[in-house]
Amino acid sequence: MTGRISVSKAAELMGVSQQFIRVAMQMGKLPIGTAIQISGKKWTYHISPLLFEQYTGIKVSGFEQ
Repeated sequence: MTGRISVSKAAELMGVSQQFIRVAMQMGKLPIGTAIQISGKKWTYHISPLLFEQYTGIKVSGFEQ
């Protein structure tokens, strides 16, 4: 499985807010990918479809962005 899931898609699939996804990833509490602070307050997120499926049990096979 390749590609990545957007924060908005992950939030939609999990039924939570985008802010929940961002903060939980920043805190290391949501093991579905990586959150990297680029500079100052700017963060970048990479959500792995495989890790997302393993953690949530929600299938996203074939989802690529």
